[in-house]
Amino acid sequence: MTNEKVQAILSGKSQVRYGANIRAVACYLGASQKSSALDKTDKRFKQEETERLKAYINSRCFWTKDVELDKYVSEGAEQKVYLKDGRSVIKLNDAIYYLSWTDYFISLLLNNYFFPDTAYKLLGFFEHETTVYAVVEQSFIKATEPTDLKRGEQFMTSNGFQRIRNNDYFNPQLGIFLEDLHDENVLTSNGILYFIDTVFYLQGDLTPVALQEGVQGTRYHGLRL
Repeated sequence: MTNEKVQAILSGKSQVRYGANIRAVACYLGASQKSSALDKTDKRFKQEETERLKAYINSRCFWTKDVELDKYVSEGAEQKVYLKDGRSVIKLNDAIYYLSWTDYFISLLLNNYFFPDTAYKLLGFFEHETTVYAVVEQSFIKATEPTDLKRGEQFMTSNGFQRIRNNDYFNPQLGIFLEDLHDENVLTSNGILYFIDTVFYLQGDLTPVALQEGVQGTRYHGLRL
């Protein structure tokens, strides 16, 4: 069974910043996931899930056109980044890093719980050239100095996460993987570490249990354990 703390985050028993919209979508997809005969590793699973997601978006008029594509800043393998103003950025993510959209939304919930200062706010969805993107807003963090990843590792270790390879970590007590914490995803601003592009995964396929319930020293900003 999912660790009780993690299950409380996913089910809504624990307060998560900007969690309501994210959890609503995740619970909808998590509940419908039970009816699929396909395994998540099958590409058709995510295709079917995307159709269910689009049905959800249509039913709630959750498409957004307020994406100013001319304010493009950068992009990585998983998302495109646009400047909103001096305080926040807009990110478009097609969940390519995840086997399912449900896993992506779970990652957002975990990020928003553990790192509330860089929480994602789900604004809606955007479709471009047949690709569906989640549109999220996040505080704009301006780096004032290079990030010392040793500090990040010390911080993660002190909070129960073990580095398992490169910049990937695992918390055996919570059953959570946190990956890709390199110096472009962990920024330092005025001596404070900010985790801006986290990739969370749960150990094993424990997602549906929690979501079904939902249907029913150094200064750091963020990690709540």
